[in-house]
Amino acid sequence: MADPAGVALDSSEGAPHAHKEKFWALALGSVGVVFGDIGTSPLYAMREALHHARAGGTEALEVLGVVSLVTWALILIVTIKYVVFLMRADNKGEGGTLALTALAQRALGRRSGVVFVLGMLGAALFYGDGVITPAISVLGAIEGLKEAPHVGAALKPMVLPISAGILIVLFMVQSRGTASMARFFGPITAVWFLTLAALGLVHISDDPSIFRALSPHYGVMFLFENGLLGFIILGSVFLAVTGAEALYADMGHFGKAPIRAAWLVLVLPCLLLNYFGQGALVLSDPSAAANPFFHMIPDFAYWPVLVLATCAAVIASQAVITGAFSMTQQAVQLGLFPRIDIRRTSETQAGQIYVPQVNTFLLIGVLILLVMFRSSSNLAAAYGIAVTGSMFIDTLLFYVIVKHMWKRPTWQAALASSAFGVLDIAFLGSNLLKIPQGAWLPLVLGAGLVVMMWTWTRGAQILSDKTRRDSISLAELSEILRARSPHRAPGTAIFLTSDPEVAPVALMHNLKHNKVLHDRNVILTIRTAETPRVKDEDRILIEPINEDFTKVTVAFGFMESPNIPRALGLCRKQGLKFDIMATSFFLGRRSVVPSAQSGMPLWQDKIFIFLMRNAANPTDFYKIPPGRVVELGTQVTV
Repeated sequence: MADPAGVALDSSEGAPHAHKEKFWALALGSVGVVFGDIGTSPLYAMREALHHARAGGTEALEVLGVVSLVTWALILIVTIKYVVFLMRADNKGEGGTLALTALAQRALGRRSGVVFVLGMLGAALFYGDGVITPAISVLGAIEGLKEAPHVGAALKPMVLPISAGILIVLFMVQSRGTASMARFFGPITAVWFLTLAALGLVHISDDPSIFRALSPHYGVMFLFENGLLGFIILGSVFLAVTGAEALYADMGHFGKAPIRAAWLVLVLPCLLLNYFGQGALVLSDPSAAANPFFHMIPDFAYWPVLVLATCAAVIASQAVITGAFSMTQQAVQLGLFPRIDIRRTSETQAGQIYVPQVNTFLLIGVLILLVMFRSSSNLAAAYGIAVTGSMFIDTLLFYVIVKHMWKRPTWQAALASSAFGVLDIAFLGSNLLKIPQGAWLPLVLGAGLVVMMWTWTRGAQILSDKTRRDSISLAELSEILRARSPHRAPGTAIFLTSDPEVAPVALMHNLKHNKVLHDRNVILTIRTAETPRVKDEDRILIEPINEDFTKVTVAFGFMESPNIPRALGLCRKQGLKFDIMATSFFLGRRSVVPSAQSGMPLWQDKIFIFLMRNAANPTDFYKIPPGRVVELGTQVTV
């Protein structure tokens, strides 16, 4: 007979074992999604930093200085800033600039214009990064064909067409979803990092004195030795930490602990070993400075490593594309963009979405970059400015969190933020010097997106204010209807409105033209919460007004896709029952006419009207059954 105590002991040991397995599975998964971008940096970061040195990276101080700067950038920016500090500032487990913006707004207890603008800037810069990362990652890997043993010269003309072909295929498969492929991302990227470490270990023995670069004074000496040129080189050194913000942005997918473990146990050691290996190789053979990564690879392993590098580049690109889709969903929910067609590609994974318009925009942008810049070296000048800008915005928002959410004294908040801010400003200033070489591109793209977001939010506010001025309150309408009751139609009518205090335009038109009022009328407002997701028990708020009208507020998190019928099904638990297929949904469709005399300038009016006309149909966006929708139009001047 089994010993009961023994059974209990086995059971208690099994649970922690299963938990540990799940933890390391999450850590492995994070390697593929979170660290893909930073994992492809060794392909070009060292090369670019050495190229900009005064002697072309062939002198010992230049090599030691660059390796030292890369090492301490990885420690200070990625490890201390993001892993130790910023990952503590999570919004219900979620990270990223927009999640941090929502968290800062909540910490302040009010809507801050400054915080809102910072969120817009961060989102715009993220898209700039999203266009450049696939181009530079894939191109940086495929350029290894130029160094291929015996056939490099013959394959050189094929680099650009092959890169373009890979990227076109990558964007074309997005609509099918990546859930089936994603399970391989972690293991493939883990093998890539182990390969980086192995290549580094092999070449560290070329000149073990490279370990002198662990001392930060070599980096400082190198910067002073090169003067203004040293400051410019910082922009190239920063290429080693691009992708660091992904630690924070993808926190919700895997959790803090698995991401931290993956970084400290696997990713950071492998990256450092590779950069030290590249440095040792260049110290022993200065000619390798031309392309140190590909000079590390022995001939017998060249093609397998090149294929692995290409896979890692594709995975890094996929992570950025998926991030752009998630950012768009958040931006739409927070009111920065008009409604956009967002499609789910998985019934089980909430984060698996596809945004056709963003996918097309990214593909066109990436192909234009390939044609304009034609090499990863040229693209490197454009890369970094968007990431440094985004990191600086994270630092500014972090100040708000420390002071207002963590309730620390102003001097502590300022000290914590300024320590990181100095680093951010140094790298940002260095990248700004590259504006003539291509850094203008993400800035122009970001500025265009900021104008679009500002126009949309300002136009929506003007439209809301004008509608409110031209409408009557719901309480006033109730009094009018009590005095003069209209014809009653059987069933339930739901009127969607952004302002539950005034009578919806569709309701007024229904009364004016059809001269009917349904037996039951629901004034439905969709509210975006300042949290990523909303629990079902907190999703619905019902406020009866009188026997004719009931206010219903439905809350969705800024990372959720709204589904009105599913949400309204929760009303039954609170006593409001109706058959969704016997209910009419009334939507107001506004035809906007530009006006130079009021609101925004005429050119902004035209942009706003263009965005409104191209917004996704609310019926599709909110998953309302099309056969139950009635649209009633009105003309509005802005």
